Amino acid sequence: MRGRLAGRRWSSAALVVVAIALAGPGAAQGKGRCGTHPWCDTSLSPARRATLLVDALTPNERIGLLAGDDATGVGGAAGTHTGVSTGVPRLDVPSFFQTDGPVGVRSGSATAFPSSMSLAASFDRRLARRYGGLVGNEAKLKGNDLVFGPTVNLLRTPLWGRAFETYGEDPFLTARLGVEWIRGLQAQGVIANVKHFAANNQEGKELPIRVVEGARYMVDARVDERTLREMYLPQFEAAVKEGRAGSVMCSYNRLNGPHACESRTLLERILRRDWGFKGFVLADYGASKRVSTGLRAGLDYEPYPFFDSDNGENYTPTAVQAALAAGRIDQGLIDAAVRRLMSGLLAFGFFDRPAYVDDDSRVDKAGHAKAARTIAEAGAVLLKNKKSVLPLDAKRLDSLAVIGADADRFVNGGGSSRIEPYTFTSPLKAITARAGGGVDVRFDSGADLERAAKVAEGADAAVVVVADAAGEGVDKPCLKLDCGAPPIAGASLKRDELVKRVAAANPRTIVVLETAGPVLTPWRNSVRGIVEAWYAGQAAGPAIARVLFGDVDPGGRLPATFPRREADLPTAVNEKRYPGVNNVVRYSEGVLVGYRWFDRRKISPAFPFGAGLSYTRFAFRDLRVRRTREGVGAKVSADVVNTGSRTGTAVPQVYVGLPGAADRIQPPRQLKGFQSVTLKPGAERRVSFQLDERAFSYWNTDRNRYLVAPGCYRIYLASSSRDIAGRKTLALGGGRCGASSSGR
Repeated sequence: MRGRLAGRRWSSAALVVVAIALAGPGAAQGKGRCGTHPWCDTSLSPARRATLLVDALTPNERIGLLAGDDATGVGGAAGTHTGVSTGVPRLDVPSFFQTDGPVGVRSGSATAFPSSMSLAASFDRRLARRYGGLVGNEAKLKGNDLVFGPTVNLLRTPLWGRAFETYGEDPFLTARLGVEWIRGLQAQGVIANVKHFAANNQEGKELPIRVVEGARYMVDARVDERTLREMYLPQFEAAVKEGRAGSVMCSYNRLNGPHACESRTLLERILRRDWGFKGFVLADYGASKRVSTGLRAGLDYEPYPFFDSDNGENYTPTAVQAALAAGRIDQGLIDAAVRRLMSGLLAFGFFDRPAYVDDDSRVDKAGHAKAARTIAEAGAVLLKNKKSVLPLDAKRLDSLAVIGADADRFVNGGGSSRIEPYTFTSPLKAITARAGGGVDVRFDSGADLERAAKVAEGADAAVVVVADAAGEGVDKPCLKLDCGAPPIAGASLKRDELVKRVAAANPRTIVVLETAGPVLTPWRNSVRGIVEAWYAGQAAGPAIARVLFGDVDPGGRLPATFPRREADLPTAVNEKRYPGVNNVVRYSEGVLVGYRWFDRRKISPAFPFGAGLSYTRFAFRDLRVRRTREGVGAKVSADVVNTGSRTGTAVPQVYVGLPGAADRIQPPRQLKGFQSVTLKPGAERRVSFQLDERAFSYWNTDRNRYLVAPGCYRIYLASSSRDIAGRKTLALGGGRCGASSSGR
């Protein structure tokens, strides 16, 4: 507790006199909890205010601000906070409350929003900002000042246990959505904590001998500089420079040797020097390893007040005092960390506003539930619709079979993003209600394959709902649906076999997937319809029902490639790439992550990145590319036309193919622009994309900066990474485009 640690340098009366003298008659005072101290003058910069505050703290009080004060909030119980710092009451430094997370507030019951992967599938910037705002609003009304989110780590392997927390496999898509999510959240007066910095892409794979190889706590990610800069850092850079995220969370893993939370390269050189970050850095829970190396690297705050000899040396007052006494650190390192933390809080008005009250009765639960449903609908991806089996028409159905125990339960990711929903309506219940009383809806759990096939056999259509299982702590064993999935209601389902049996019994079989990310679909040629709904949150049932019956167009597109075989993944080449050998994992695929790998190696995926169907048809026409007058950049524009008979959503995508070189492998194309466009039948809209210099750049390791290579650049307008509607070429940097350089 702070009280036991706090010494006194000045009397209270003396401090007041000093405060009044320094503040002066013209000082501007905040209206919050700061009081009349010198650092409460809002006309001063956050850095200056923080310096005044730190100078007033005793050495023990400064040490006490380096770590959290409550280890129980990680359980997510009602009325608790994931992290708590009790402040310094003597100087009116308020308590500071933090909460999980990227898909909702983990404190008792809350709105369980769709997974981040579901949001990513919407390809919708405005929706991302709205999502962040909803989480920020709920976090604030539950008394929190900071949210541990968003997660902007790249999906390097779909086996990752936290795949559902990501925005997929593309750094541009991740950056654009992450920036908007941060803007939405911080507009609510809550600080974003972008995570996990950096190259945190696996939890670890459990081996038969119950050992986790490549565990996140120990694994050393060996990533070359170009790959790091082009694939694994751009989304963090955008979060800091454009999203103005107030804080960054350093990750468990090592990166090229040092642990991320004690890497001066990451925290000082890249984050603060190169990107100009002015906020504070906090550690993932238990990610701090040594007080000395952490403080020297620039780690400011450890929210989890717990010492574990297996994980490392936390920033507890006892550990910091011991390091100080042993001469491993000095007071200056402590003061610098506290100044950065206080400056970051001051910059966001933390001292200058009233405390947020923990009272979720003020949450607009109905409004948030409706928004959650809208997000889930926008992220639903129609992957297959043979013979227009969808949308279902209740007026033409006499019977409908709903198969699979997953249709009657809440599906969510495990770990710090597991939310207890305020309300939940299952897909089974929602589908039954939407079908109406005139349709005989038959349900079977699928535990008995023969029985399930018989239930499906006589129905006009069969909907099979199947889910996987994923969560923080360990990666999925494989990409089959049942890998890692727990028994349901005492029954061990065979989901892939269930789909095959039902499809054999009913030619009008539709599969609804509720998965963390990409999975294998060995039955895809045997079914007529496939809808990927992801972990759709508390509104999964109504969202799925509305998509199936055509009340809304499935607005989603794939933010990650679905492979035909697990062996096709870039991380499946050898154990050194994943899960690693002796806790060293080598990112030797370089920039060929996700669709870049599939396209470069000419491997056919089951469903490519960016793919997704609509209940209507679209045409992309009149592609134009015009170079900007100043600098290196281009404006790309095209017409999007709804040529079908229904209102629907198109997602035009712009890819750029950079010229390669002998020492610089380039993927055939990389996403550099996208829009989500909803049009009525016959409607047409001109869409445009501004491609800045960065869209044409690569990281030059010799010069330690992004450069534009002279050459011919290929511009693609597409509906997926494989479905190209138009292409143009653009000469940049003194390069030329010959007759044979139109791209392919």
